[in-house]
Amino acid sequence: MKKGLLFLLILGSFSVVKAQKIDSLFFNLYTDSLKKGTHNYINLDAKMSDGSWMPLTSTHLDFSSSYGYFDKNDLVLPDTPTCEFVKVKAVLKADSTIWRETTIWIKKNPDDEYLPTNEEILREMRKGKTKKKKG
Repeated sequence: MKKGLLFLLILGSFSVVKAQKIDSLFFNLYTDSLKKGTHNYINLDAKMSDGSWMPLTSTHLDFSSSYGYFDKNDLVLPDTPTCEFVKVKAVLKADSTIWRETTIWIKKNPDDEYLPTNEEILREMRKGKTKKKKG
């Protein structure tokens, strides 16, 4: 009797535990435009059936694009693109009915922003320590 009751209890606990299912996909891009001549990481998150979120990679997704090519999660563009934007599509490998598509513009301006060297940053930090604010 006790063994039968224990068996039913264990069997019942297995039916309550269910694996989470992916409900939908969402692009979570780190930038608002793609850079020319480089790898652009395309980040997707899955919304799970319990409301939690999970990041996905190319092991979970099939990526495609209207321009360039994918290397895992990276969309690679040439130095001189022939278009202004790229349509990117991600399809869940386990369930092809779950997919998401977005349009991402290609950055037009050059990356000529000046970034200070480590030495310049340290020099500025030292200057700040020697000057004391009066207050």
